[in-house]
Amino acid sequence: MTQTRPYGSWPSPIDAELAAAHDGAPGFVGFVGAETWWTEPRPTEAGRRALVRRLPDGEERTVLPAPWNVRSRVVEYGGRPWTGTERPDGPLVVFVDFADQRLYAYEPDAPGAEPRPLTPVSDTGGGLRWADPVLHTDRNEVWCVLEEFTGDAPTDVRRVIAAVPLDGSAAGDRGAVRELSDGRHRFVTGPRLSPDGTHAAWIAWDHPRMPWDGTELTLADVRDDGTFGAARTFAGGPDESVAQVEWAHDGRLLFSSDRTGWWNLYRADPDAAGTPARIRPLCPREEEFAGPLWQIGLNWFAPLESGLIAVVHGKGATTLGILDPETGEVVGAAGPWTEWTATVAAHGSRVAGVAASPRSAYEVVELDTCTGHARVVGAAHDDPVDPTYYPEPQIRTFYGPAGREIHAHIYPPHHPGHTAPDDELPPYVVWAHGGPTSRSPLVLDLAIAYFTSRGIGVAEVNYGGSTGYGRAYRNRLREQWGITDVEDCAAVALGLADEGTADRARLAIRGGSAGGWTAAVSLTSTDVYACGTISYPVLDLAAFASGETHDFESRYLESLVGRLDEVPARYAERSPVLHAELITAPFLLLQGLDDVVCPPAQSERFLARMEGRGVPHAYIAFEGEGHGFRRADTMVRALEAELSLYAQVFRIDLAGRVPTLELAK
Repeated sequence: MTQTRPYGSWPSPIDAELAAAHDGAPGFVGFVGAETWWTEPRPTEAGRRALVRRLPDGEERTVLPAPWNVRSRVVEYGGRPWTGTERPDGPLVVFVDFADQRLYAYEPDAPGAEPRPLTPVSDTGGGLRWADPVLHTDRNEVWCVLEEFTGDAPTDVRRVIAAVPLDGSAAGDRGAVRELSDGRHRFVTGPRLSPDGTHAAWIAWDHPRMPWDGTELTLADVRDDGTFGAARTFAGGPDESVAQVEWAHDGRLLFSSDRTGWWNLYRADPDAAGTPARIRPLCPREEEFAGPLWQIGLNWFAPLESGLIAVVHGKGATTLGILDPETGEVVGAAGPWTEWTATVAAHGSRVAGVAASPRSAYEVVELDTCTGHARVVGAAHDDPVDPTYYPEPQIRTFYGPAGREIHAHIYPPHHPGHTAPDDELPPYVVWAHGGPTSRSPLVLDLAIAYFTSRGIGVAEVNYGGSTGYGRAYRNRLREQWGITDVEDCAAVALGLADEGTADRARLAIRGGSAGGWTAAVSLTSTDVYACGTISYPVLDLAAFASGETHDFESRYLESLVGRLDEVPARYAERSPVLHAELITAPFLLLQGLDDVVCPPAQSERFLARMEGRGVPHAYIAFEGEGHGFRRADTMVRALEAELSLYAQVFRIDLAGRVPTLELAK
């Protein structure tokens, strides 16, 4: 029998512990011989990333026990942290451990084997870091990106392509690491070696560009001794983003570029530089075949031995398809998955990736291109509760200033056994995603279900600047950060209220990182929201642009806001830390104390300006957490505190189900 209770007070089996235990997604899929391998989040194991393999009999086996944490810190957001190959005596895997950022080699099937270090430790600044490794056992080396700090400042850093010997001779000797690229670019991806071993290709870019603004596809000849010849630009430039490059098995280059305004796939002979007619689009469409390169080594396509290409593509949402480069035809993979992430690998006729849907969390999926059959091979979704408690999302389009389209996912309150009184409208929380050059995918997220199953709606807004909708949509945020994102979120919130879907008096906003910025600016510049949750945010633009962040994003604001020396007033006008007196709504501020992207100093300055103003608020800082929370106990406390904030502001009776958040004034 259905019971009637006010929105927000419905009892739910989806508690914070359950949501935290299922946070995160598998990543960086690859094949080691015929086995599928991937990394996997372990929130209950201090938030580490485990390396997992699927054995021939179907068993999933964790390759390294805790506390090994397979995760790179290159550009702070990391990148592909492992590679492997099958040898006669078993697999050889090379990986980065998060604790010391060294490369290690490991033979998991060798009796008594332990990981052995391949690279040294440096005490200078952030030390030595590695990402996007590729094994070249014929050369007895692993080629990868080296990030080397030359001083204590976050911008005292250089990045090159390097070759690390597999014999361990560089474990204590930086001089034994062979540098392959010339270091003239600030950022590089790992090199891809042509099938005949004569060419290497990689992607490079420099400040102030971000990789979705403009990159260069770079080529170099590889000499017999393994050194690189002079590097030359093959494609790309300041206004063209090349997001991925690979070699087809026939020796031709494959790369993704947004030269038409959409990331599409191209093929060319390696000697075709400067001859656009010889660079052929393979499937010209107004949809994306790539995305923002937030991590070094993300990939959206993989060439097969047959000449076909596995592609992750779509507009807004993504799907897995098999592209015939001769005809341009794409055949989609069958199955219930509606979202595929930026990791795909091929072995023979098999393709592996990571996929999810609104009814299933991310899992490792394998497609047999001969039969067209797709199946889950790892991290299989298993409903932790009755799926009738899951939200039933809607894909919506709203309209903002000047009639511009705004894409959003709406998750109405939903409970199989409870409803609200007929005369009550539900509270809604607007979720602003991070990035901001990113987007919110439409997938099962138990953190969303945590709220919707209690009677609180969620609206995910892919505001102007989000990816998945072409370069023009991304460019809406150029010099408009803090305006377009704020206006778009407000338009969705007010649109829901105007149509009678949400309670106008009970709207909230939440976000982390760039989404935390949007939430904070929304509270200082609008009266739309009754409260907000701000997590590891940007709050002080001038400080962020003047060295109070890491190197990768140190000049990001030049495109999002403008140059500080040219528009200093704009930086001051938009920074929440300088306008705390405009906040009248209660808020919760969550911060990792080890965050080097959005450091706690910004949150602390913001709080100092709030002191004594009489606005209810709470600040929770977490030791051992960086940018984004990974530990289960952290996520539990954060979710429960957020729910308690909404309960107090929206006058919801939680009947003591979560600890009461103490709000200071």
